Amino acid sequence: MHTWTLDQLRQFVLTADSGSFSEAARRLGRAQSAVSTAIGLLEADLGVELFDRSRRNAQPTDAGALLLLEARELLRQAQSLDQRALSLSAGSEARLALALDEALPDTAVGTLIREIAQRFPDLELTLLNGTAAEVAEYVDQQRAQLAIHFVRGPIAARFDQRHIGTVAQGLFVAEGHALARHQPLLRKHLVPYRQLILHADDAHETAYSPKVWRADSFYGLARMVADDLGWAILPVHVATDETYRKPLQQLDCPALALAQLSVRVLWCQGWQPGQAASWVQARFTELLR
Repeated sequence: MHTWTLDQLRQFVLTADSGSFSEAARRLGRAQSAVSTAIGLLEADLGVELFDRSRRNAQPTDAGALLLLEARELLRQAQSLDQRALSLSAGSEARLALALDEALPDTAVGTLIREIAQRFPDLELTLLNGTAAEVAEYVDQQRAQLAIHFVRGPIAARFDQRHIGTVAQGLFVAEGHALARHQPLLRKHLVPYRQLILHADDAHETAYSPKVWRADSFYGLARMVADDLGWAILPVHVATDETYRKPLQQLDCPALALAQLSVRVLWCQGWQPGQAASWVQARFTELLR
């Protein structure tokens, strides 16, 4: 049975890095004989000679050079274990599953994810994306603890929620659409043209045209607008994406008096957020401002 310790591995690595038993002892605040004895016991336990003692400096043998790589990795894993234990003992969760509405602003989402990695390096994060309805289902199915999505209607009694910000929306058509010639628009101008509406089981969007098509995704609607299939009310950041077949043009229709889209955080009643989940809510609130 092997009885080597992490402390012996640290002395092995430090001796190899410093090139001398005496320098390693000085850095550790120990006697040189203690370091030499610890490495001798490590060599006996491993059954290999780690250093070539025929040389003036502490030069690893070929076997020692290979095992030095393994020792460094074991020490790295031990440090990671310590850091994660400290994080857990301080109240931070070990895992977080976060469900995000696919239509949330990419810039804000990207910043959030990068900062989670920096602030909570030991967190095991799962990201789930979907429509506003789908991310709520992920929470209901306990696939995610927390969802951030656009408000599409009232929530079921089993959920709790908090509104964290808003996003601008507007009326859009494909560049060159006939409606662009009438600005500013009146509602009657919209009636002859097909309206593309976001479909949601728990919310009903106002139809201003008798001709209606529906889709469950803002990006799906935007692609339909770009294909000249009709007009739609879209989040501005979705409409200004540069990947569509044709650019989208925002129209002015004061009569619609479009309010900003509300964004909320959703979770199951009784769930208590840890440090990471609480920080995610607060930080995304800031990013939406």
